[in-house]
Amino acid sequence: MEKIKYISLDLETYSSVDLAKCGVYKYAESPDAEILLFGYSVNGGEVQVVDVARGEKIPEEVLAALSDESVIKWAFNASFERVFLSIWLQRNYPQYFSSYSICEDTVGDYLSPVSWHCSMVWSAYMGLPLSLEGVGAVLKLQEQKLQEGKNLIRYFSKPCKPTGANGNRTRNLPQHDLEKWELFKSYNKRDVEVEMAIQQKLAKFPVPDFLWDEYVIDQEINDRGIALDMQLVENAIQFDEKSKAALTAAMQYLTGLANPNSVAQMKGWLSEKDVETESLDKKAIIELLKSVPDDIAEVLRLRQQAAKSSVRKYQAMQSTVCADGRARGMFQFYGANRSGRWAGRHIQLQNLPQNHMSDLAEARALVKSGDYAVMDMLYEDIPDTLSQLIRTAFVPRPGYKFIVSDFSAIEARVLAFLAGEQWRLDVFKEGKDIYCASASAMFHVPVEKHGINGHLRQKGKIAELALGYGGSTGALISMGALDMGLSEDELPELVSMWRASNPKIVRFWWDVDRAVKTAIKQKTTVETHGIPISWQSGMLFITLPSGRKLTYVKPRIGENRFGGESVTYEGIGNTKKWERIESYGPKFVENITQAISRDILMNAMKTLRYCFIVGHVHDELIIECSPGVDLNVICEQMGRTPSWLPGINLRADGYECEFYKKD
Repeated sequence: MEKIKYISLDLETYSSVDLAKCGVYKYAESPDAEILLFGYSVNGGEVQVVDVARGEKIPEEVLAALSDESVIKWAFNASFERVFLSIWLQRNYPQYFSSYSICEDTVGDYLSPVSWHCSMVWSAYMGLPLSLEGVGAVLKLQEQKLQEGKNLIRYFSKPCKPTGANGNRTRNLPQHDLEKWELFKSYNKRDVEVEMAIQQKLAKFPVPDFLWDEYVIDQEINDRGIALDMQLVENAIQFDEKSKAALTAAMQYLTGLANPNSVAQMKGWLSEKDVETESLDKKAIIELLKSVPDDIAEVLRLRQQAAKSSVRKYQAMQSTVCADGRARGMFQFYGANRSGRWAGRHIQLQNLPQNHMSDLAEARALVKSGDYAVMDMLYEDIPDTLSQLIRTAFVPRPGYKFIVSDFSAIEARVLAFLAGEQWRLDVFKEGKDIYCASASAMFHVPVEKHGINGHLRQKGKIAELALGYGGSTGALISMGALDMGLSEDELPELVSMWRASNPKIVRFWWDVDRAVKTAIKQKTTVETHGIPISWQSGMLFITLPSGRKLTYVKPRIGENRFGGESVTYEGIGNTKKWERIESYGPKFVENITQAISRDILMNAMKTLRYCFIVGHVHDELIIECSPGVDLNVICEQMGRTPSWLPGINLRADGYECEFYKKD
């Protein structure tokens, strides 16, 4: 065989563990996990399929290349192949497995990600879908993923239900349908061919080397995982079951309904009480509670508690946890097309409920001890308590602590810096409260938190959260302005006042809008506020200070619903389908600001990569470290200004904890 420089590969596998529910780490760890088919191409040559399930052997040179860091391995969603092969090699060919671990780290079971490249990441970088089928369709590749794949995977790669017709077997093997098996081999081969075709199609838009380095850091964090207190998790699930049963019994007693959790039955009961409602969702119940009599309010409050879905997070922990007690694969690199931010997977750390309890540690200890009776006596709303305790299920390993450090008002700082809104930059430099400062600029009076004109701070806060990217009254309402006591009549004035006090940010929106339109119309490059915006080969590129590019596919100038000019491009829209999306200046500014904020977080990860980063949530890092590590040193290093964005004022704050929480 010729010297291997790079391999494109795709696996078809079997495991009794549910991949979608549990993730690849738990899936590969299953004792019955095995490779069925190993499709590969060496140096761009013809695709070979090794029928491992029927006794064929993968060539020794290919096995050796899997841990050889001088050989680049390509796959679509490469983390699946890398993780699965890590476990498979240890079991079957330990001589070809090598890790990148130091003894103190928890990545020892996995091949180094350094020589693994992912064509899904490349696709995402180019603003394309995150599925092989989707990318093939958008790029109009000659070779398309075979449509029969899902059925074949269901047949060969997952357990089957035992029936009389199939001889009560729990798994379909090749000999049970040789025709399907041959089709499965064709499917495996085609996937490698499509993956290679994507590389060829995108060859003139290579992923920069620094982004592959970022991918390596991401894979290290996913491999390291984060420890779970499974005693707490198991007890929380039991507590939830007992609480739901008690709440249902109480509602049955008060309403006489057989199933008070049924929307139809509850609506009928309310109707008998002369209370009409179209919905029983959270918002509708909050509205009803403002006006209904006490006896009905009690039932609605019980229903509200019973509807809390906190148990799902605990169940996701149960599903995902590996044999060593750590949950892995929680982060999808480049999961958000428009900004390149991460997306959460499985437990979804990105959307954990906040905790506001003063006695969090005490409540946690009660659940961990399994004392439901005392819990029931001390806490009126058990589902809410369990919800607030979700974060605390993440723990450092014995002898370690967590340091949690996050950036202060990162998007607001980036936006003010790019726009050159000096009064805001001064606020950040002086360490003042941006919500008070914003309210003061809007209302032309001094505003202090818990002090003079303190009541205006809330208006400043809601304006800050809703209006930075062109939002108007609708954005204020979405952010909860009416729930905070603001009236609908005063919202337009709030929008006007915020924009009047931030003229440079408003100008920045429309400078970007003009630059994007000019770049598309003239097929050229336009720079505004230090951000180059260019049209090239039917794509719009926005180059960030870090050197990373945001990509918009097939941009066009169209007409918006008001009869004015608008920009449209192709991407995954709100329908989760590939479609034409309309955008404008403030929206592009949002993409730019969030993307730079993401790059600043990534810069902090690079600075702190010698630490054991176990998780990150929005603009926050969770680090597992020994007791002697200094919190202030971590925050100082995290808050360092990147070399590519000189002059921006950053600040990172943090705290130490023995379990994860929101301080």
